[in-house]
Amino acid sequence: MNSTDLKPANVFGIFAEINNVPRPSGHEEKMGEYLKQFAEKNGIDFKMDEAGNVLLSKPATPGYENRKTIVMQAHQDMVCEKNPDVEIDFMNDPIKTKIEGEWLMAQGTTLGADNGIGIAMALAVMTDDTLEHGPLECLFTVDEERGLTGAEALQAGFMSGSILLNLDSEDEGEIFVGCAGGIRTNAVYSYTPVPVPEGYIGLELAFKNGKGGHSGDDINKGGANANKVLNRFLFQSLQKYDMLLCSFNGGGLHNAIPRDAKAVIAVPMKDKENIRVDFNVWAAGVKDEFKKTEPVLELTMQSTEVTEAIDPATAKGLIYSIASVHNGVYEMSRDIPGLVETSSNLASVKMGENHTINICSSQRSSADNGKDVMAHTVRAALELGGAQVEHGASYPGWAPNLDSEILAVAKQTYQDLFGKEPKIKAIHAGLECGLFKERYPHMDMISFGPTLRGVHSPEERMHIPAVQKCWDHLVAMLKAVPEA
Repeated sequence: MNSTDLKPANVFGIFAEINNVPRPSGHEEKMGEYLKQFAEKNGIDFKMDEAGNVLLSKPATPGYENRKTIVMQAHQDMVCEKNPDVEIDFMNDPIKTKIEGEWLMAQGTTLGADNGIGIAMALAVMTDDTLEHGPLECLFTVDEERGLTGAEALQAGFMSGSILLNLDSEDEGEIFVGCAGGIRTNAVYSYTPVPVPEGYIGLELAFKNGKGGHSGDDINKGGANANKVLNRFLFQSLQKYDMLLCSFNGGGLHNAIPRDAKAVIAVPMKDKENIRVDFNVWAAGVKDEFKKTEPVLELTMQSTEVTEAIDPATAKGLIYSIASVHNGVYEMSRDIPGLVETSSNLASVKMGENHTINICSSQRSSADNGKDVMAHTVRAALELGGAQVEHGASYPGWAPNLDSEILAVAKQTYQDLFGKEPKIKAIHAGLECGLFKERYPHMDMISFGPTLRGVHSPEERMHIPAVQKCWDHLVAMLKAVPEA
């Protein structure tokens, strides 16, 4: 398969344009300008709110004026992750893509199909005059990946539709009718720097090339959290040697499972060979543990220069906190088989300014009570280790409505197109639908999209045939929308 084979051509053509537009979370200005120019070029009504959310509007095709107004929704921003050997400036450079079999990928970075393909499908609808549909709106929100802040800022009355199609799901043939809510828990450890004594050797420990992934959708897939795994060796060594912790840095975005982590330690020179042996034994055990889910994992130790360390009391508190804080699945749903109900992700550990160490973690649950329980569990572990802890803004989940009118349309059109029923599911990721429901309580919503894998990591890829199926389904639904 080559680039000329990509169908539907209009969708992939617009997606290629979008991937030339830098759009990191919190920096969607260029994407907003692209959408404005796209609207002007195609005679589409355009408006933008103070947050940067964009709404495009298109009237019904003749004969469909009495149908309910549909809102097609996607988010403008993308997660910007790359492999260590890739040079890219996400603020200015385009995303370079490649095709491997039936999959479209980027060259060592995130692809941006989350959620660029949703934007591309919506814009393709807006420019295709052969389609039959009622009144249409496209809502493109900002800053979804960092915390749904665009959806949070959305004001009642900005859009007028009564049905919303969220184009931000990642499994073709599955229609989502509910999602998890979430909250962030941040911790700050303040330390006193101490000199590394004479006769100590510095060692840099590294966890490299983890699979990572989405902290909601991939939390139950058995991958390794780089921060938690590397900390195991720190905990083990602290019990055995007069070890000093000099630094710890791992992970990145709150909604990405950390793929890489580094720590620098210092131990007495007399223990150098013993700790190297310990590390090799430990690394072999970790690789065996994760051999099915982390096939290219690297664990390394090398000598390095050190002059300063974290005071031992703070270092112990940090290491013990990371060891004890919950990470991964906490509870499964009692109502929907196979659905993760509550989880937590230890997203990042970073050396900060003014002698601080900062931890960011995110908790998710489809039950408000579960979200609070998880956040309190994480807070307790971090505070017991001596950190100052704060919770960030909480966002709501989206409760399933199996009697939804648009869900019935989606099921029937899928059956008619493909001869089988779609799967109806809820997702353990945060979708913006929960926030839309707060502002527009009577809006009927579903979420769907083409098959994506490895989102929020450089392994992100999109199944090309699934885009065609998703497009055909979207077109059929627009034609079948009920009367107002």
